[in-house]
Amino acid sequence: MPRFSYIAIDADRKTINGKTELPDRASVIEALQKQNLRPVSIKEVKASGPSLNFTLFEKNKVKQDQLVIFTRQLSAMTGAGVPLLRSLTSLEKHAEDEVMKKILVEVIKKVEAGSPLADALAKYPSTFNDIYVNMVRAGEAAGILDDILKRLALQQEKSAAIRKKIRSAMAYPLVLVSITVLAFFGLMLFVIPQIGTILTDLGGPDAELPGITLFMLGISNIITTYWYIIIPGFIGLVIGLLRFIKTPRGKRLFDGLILKIPGVKTIVRKIAVARFARTFSALMGAGVAVLECLEVTSRAVGNVLYEDAIRKAALGVKNGKSLSAIIEQDELFPAIVGQMLAVGEETGQTDIVLVKVADFYEEEVDLAIEGVSSIIEPVMIVIMGGMVGLIAASVMTPIASLSQNISG
Repeated sequence: MPRFSYIAIDADRKTINGKTELPDRASVIEALQKQNLRPVSIKEVKASGPSLNFTLFEKNKVKQDQLVIFTRQLSAMTGAGVPLLRSLTSLEKHAEDEVMKKILVEVIKKVEAGSPLADALAKYPSTFNDIYVNMVRAGEAAGILDDILKRLALQQEKSAAIRKKIRSAMAYPLVLVSITVLAFFGLMLFVIPQIGTILTDLGGPDAELPGITLFMLGISNIITTYWYIIIPGFIGLVIGLLRFIKTPRGKRLFDGLILKIPGVKTIVRKIAVARFARTFSALMGAGVAVLECLEVTSRAVGNVLYEDAIRKAALGVKNGKSLSAIIEQDELFPAIVGQMLAVGEETGQTDIVLVKVADFYEEEVDLAIEGVSSIIEPVMIVIMGGMVGLIAASVMTPIASLSQNISG
């Protein structure tokens, strides 16, 4: 029987975490509702044993742009008065993405059986995350599903735009680093040993070589002798670090580290604040309760330290403090965020105010990424040039010395 982990909220707005074994997600939702608990997140805990379901060459995830198109189309159809089931059926027939088509077939079956749309979508967390499901649930409850879907589509487009800019900014330095590492091992394994042989032939086995040349030959000798240990060890170290970063402790250490690196920390902070403002405003605009907004938003920010800060803020709000006062005192958030939140609380337009905050910081992210990208390129060129220059110096210096001895 499948095992599920869940996060739910009771009548006192207290967050409850737990695990249960039930046939499917619908049974978990039903069981929680019978206990007067409102589910926020339900995820299947996959067994750690070997699986016979191989999906290596099978696409099993909906692309972000396809999800945005689906959301906008569903919003337009429901806004025009088309019944929900008819809208879903039409979108399923014309869906270009095969994974989305399969998901919609199952969603339609569940909606036809009387399940709310939010509960049907919640069964596919890899496609419809907590934010999506909670906003749809709030839209269904308030009867404004079309408006909520418009907000969702806008939020997804903004999030996708930030992700694309980050990937494009990271692609160039990663390529240069990879080339530098490959070039280093290539030179040490194939070029430097040949140069060492030439220098020995020219000056004899007793020739005195400069320190820099001896240093490079020593490194090359170690790599050529123990390459079968060094290269797999290097690859294993990289894979191990990547896996460690995915663990809770590793992610916490990594997220804390990147908030201390000059240049990078500015971008990370602005991205986190933009995600917080955009997600929180979308949930608030959908009519989701503040504590639920904070709970869902904390998991959408993408940084463990910010997640802790938002959960701490939720606890403060639960104890009667204003969110703006808590955020203003937290060093992770710029002062403007707390001030804008205070304005939103006074005017009752928190969602509108935070949209402006999100727009502002998304523009700041664009400028910061452009600035860092312009710095990374010359820095990487200097590093590569330095490596080539070091090798050139280790070769040319002894050749010049030997030529002087020969001419003398």
